[in-house]
Amino acid sequence: MSSKDTCRNELRTAIRQLSDRCLYSASKWAAEQLVGIEQDPAKYTPSNTRFQRGSSSIRRRFRTNEITSTPAAGVSYVSTPVMEEDEVVDGDFYLLAKSYFDCREYRRAAHVLRDQNGKKSVFLRCYALYLAGEKRKEEETIELEGPLGKSDAVNRELVSLERELSTFRKNGMLDPFGLYLYGMVLKDKGSDYLARTVLVESVNSYPWNWSAWLELQSLCTTVDILNSLNLNNHWMKDFFLASAYQELRMHNESLTKYEYLQGTFSFSNYIQAQIAKAQYSLREFEQVEVIFEELLRNDPYRVEDMDMYSNVLYAKECFSALSYLAHRVFMTDKYRPESCCIIGNYYSLKGQHEKSVVYFRRALKLNKNFLSAWTLMGHEYVEMKNTPAAIDAYRRAVDINPCDYRAWYGLGQAYEMMHMPFYALHYFRKSVFLQPSDSRLWIAMAQCYETEQLHMLEEAIKCYRRAANCNDSEAIALNQLAKLHHELGRDEEAAFYYKKDLDRMEAEEREGPNIVEALLFLATHCRAHNRFEEAEVYCTRLLDFTGPEKETAKSMLRGMRTAQSSFPPMDVERFPP
Repeated sequence: MSSKDTCRNELRTAIRQLSDRCLYSASKWAAEQLVGIEQDPAKYTPSNTRFQRGSSSIRRRFRTNEITSTPAAGVSYVSTPVMEEDEVVDGDFYLLAKSYFDCREYRRAAHVLRDQNGKKSVFLRCYALYLAGEKRKEEETIELEGPLGKSDAVNRELVSLERELSTFRKNGMLDPFGLYLYGMVLKDKGSDYLARTVLVESVNSYPWNWSAWLELQSLCTTVDILNSLNLNNHWMKDFFLASAYQELRMHNESLTKYEYLQGTFSFSNYIQAQIAKAQYSLREFEQVEVIFEELLRNDPYRVEDMDMYSNVLYAKECFSALSYLAHRVFMTDKYRPESCCIIGNYYSLKGQHEKSVVYFRRALKLNKNFLSAWTLMGHEYVEMKNTPAAIDAYRRAVDINPCDYRAWYGLGQAYEMMHMPFYALHYFRKSVFLQPSDSRLWIAMAQCYETEQLHMLEEAIKCYRRAANCNDSEAIALNQLAKLHHELGRDEEAAFYYKKDLDRMEAEEREGPNIVEALLFLATHCRAHNRFEEAEVYCTRLLDFTGPEKETAKSMLRGMRTAQSSFPPMDVERFPP
């Protein structure tokens, strides 16, 4: 049996088992990967498979290594035994409880299974109690603090669930799903080390529960923790590592993993979206836009991840495309956090920041832990000059995810607006630590060093150098390096950076005052060092501009001709009267 057939069979079984245990999110993920496996041409014809489409062009564009199957030669994957079903006696009670569960009547579901001892029944009863506690916690939050308020409300079922599940685990009565639930309870109680141990046990014994992998990933906050996990070498581990690398900002490693997985899951929309996510973090917006356009053609009612696409359209100021996307998700499902963020971005691009905030707040009412909504709302408050509200929004974002560099950067901007550069510098340092390849963050920190209160120009120079080495697309760093060196009396260094900036502007066909500034400085510098030929070249170029710089260039040319009159005649002939 081929590796693709093995993956298909495993996923088909997993979908049924996950759905039977009401783990619908994990079941949906598994089903998406199942249909993402490239169909065997010998068994499927274009008329009976839905994946005769153009996504292969994306694979050719973004894949660096052509891989035909998973696993690759030399890689050995463990075979996972199929989990035995134990529901013979409890079957009717389980069906009733599952019906109550699907209707969100969690306590009724748990009550029906109170006397059932099968592993499926134990899991569903405990899972129903856990969700009942989560539901009540949300209700208390809204009652006490409002939908966006902070609250000390806790899941009151955690203590009893931890006690019960711990006993079941010691007695060997927990199946992999019970271990997954136990890991979630331990994580919510702050027992991270034990939670990781239990979740590793769960995914090793049943690797197809993607929800368990995601819980484990949230506990892997460093590379060392990730590398310390004792995971079986199953193909689901590759999905996990690719996602974990992305969260740890190891974007190139993540891309490599996803490209490897495409060897089998060639038509997986999930993998394409994750590739786009990694390239978005690397600021490769053109490629991200191509992927999302293809995803929308293949799955026109897709909403997840589309808020990232709206961020790309916002950055590129694509009004019509963003308007179309906002209308599309509004008609598909307007009460999704992603839809609200997309509409919020649309109003922000139009300059209607009050309306934009309304939609970001709506997104947070739907999911108060939706990270990008807090960050984007902070940006809107900055635009509205409402600094206290912006700071509150950014702080809520970093409370949810301390690794969100955009929120730390936003906090730095907010404190800079309040003329508190020491605080701003602290937050800028946090942001560049998390995203050291983003030139904008280094430039912001450099400008903070330049303020009157700090005036640490040497530190500013170091930051601008880092920005220049990080592909400064806004072309700020080189010009500022030249200015600072000139201010410190280092004219040779200033000339070096002005020349470098001038060459870059010519290569990119840029126009603006920086060109005039660079030409004027270089002309003056070369004339002062008796390099009249170079100075004449720069002055001649200045004659193409209008304004005072043109007259300055004429005056310098006349002055150089006069100065050269004392030279031998052969030199003077180059500057005829």
